[in-house]
Amino acid sequence: MIPRPDLIAPNSPAGLEVFQITTEPDVPSSHIYMEAQIFTPDSKRFVLHRSSHSHGSDPHDPKHRYLLCDLDNPDELVPLTDELGPTAPSLSPDGIWMYYFVDQTEVNGGRLILKRVALDHSRRETLLTLDAPLPGTPYRLSKIYPISTISSDGLRLAIPAYLGDGRTPNAPWGLMVFDLVKAEVRLILEGSSWCNLHPQYCRSTNPRAAHDLLIQENHGNTGDVRGNYIQLVSGLGADIHIIRDDGTNLRDLPWGRVPEENCQGHQCWWGNSEWAITGTSDSDRCQRLIAGRSAPHTDHLGRAVPGAVRLDLSRTFPDPHFLHFGTDHLGRRLITDHGPSIPGGGLFLADLHEAGRPQRPIFRFVLSPKTDFKDCHIHPFLSPDGKTGFFNSNESGLLQAYLVRNL
Repeated sequence: MIPRPDLIAPNSPAGLEVFQITTEPDVPSSHIYMEAQIFTPDSKRFVLHRSSHSHGSDPHDPKHRYLLCDLDNPDELVPLTDELGPTAPSLSPDGIWMYYFVDQTEVNGGRLILKRVALDHSRRETLLTLDAPLPGTPYRLSKIYPISTISSDGLRLAIPAYLGDGRTPNAPWGLMVFDLVKAEVRLILEGSSWCNLHPQYCRSTNPRAAHDLLIQENHGNTGDVRGNYIQLVSGLGADIHIIRDDGTNLRDLPWGRVPEENCQGHQCWWGNSEWAITGTSDSDRCQRLIAGRSAPHTDHLGRAVPGAVRLDLSRTFPDPHFLHFGTDHLGRRLITDHGPSIPGGGLFLADLHEAGRPQRPIFRFVLSPKTDFKDCHIHPFLSPDGKTGFFNSNESGLLQAYLVRNL
């Protein structure tokens, strides 16, 4: 890890420290997609990956590794995987295990292996191998989503995949929930509109809310027989829901699907609350951050769903163009990137009140990652305690992972 004071701007906060975490000159590395659960609860250790891109990795890349970074010793990045095809890591809420998959699937064939490795390297276990149709279904899994999500009690893990047979166009995608105690899996959701689910378990420890998954639906999506997108519908086609992890109790969030507001396609829980935040594009050509709480499912009405509640978190920011974002564990801080309207992009930080309370957060400029937005998305996120921020940049000419301290 090397200090990068050159990334600090004259209007950055006093005392800010910036470091480049990954430094190999010929291997791109990045943070894992910012909604993934990759931090230990003490905010001291987290997982990133080598030989990767902003949205994941190539399952056939022999150079790809998941690496453990200890912020007390950040110069040593310890490999957690060494096999071909590791994907979709999630750290257990107690900070002991990293769960991940080994993707050896192909359309209508192959196998998917669920593993876990202790962060202290004392144990590595194979929990389940899927080399046949999902129990109770005719479907074989392939095109495994690069992001998994783990429940706040550490008992369940969810991940999407393609369910097509290689012969049927517009075949379904599905969401699988793995019981980590029984080493069992069940399909809870299927359909061609669930092609880009972004599933995220609620971080609340409330026993009821701990079963809730935030999910994205893309109405009108079309794909070929191999599961490749012909058209990935966003805009008016995208809406966001919450579903219980047994496939029941579908709910709607009050965002998008009206001419004056579309969902961008990124959302996250507001800390450990039952509120969520999404990015929208509106008729004023702004990209806003809108918080909301769900209402019972009606008819995919988006912003017009009756009974839901929403707050515009970005209404005090002139001409907002916020793209990706995340909060700390308590939901009292939010970090976000601002789009190409700022040369090289911008990182901003805002302090929040308790989720759902009326508020007018002030967004403070942190720095510019100096990315070109072509081969790199900034994808900022915070440590659980909110004291450290993380982002990607290709300002060096190659995608690398960075952190910023003293926020």
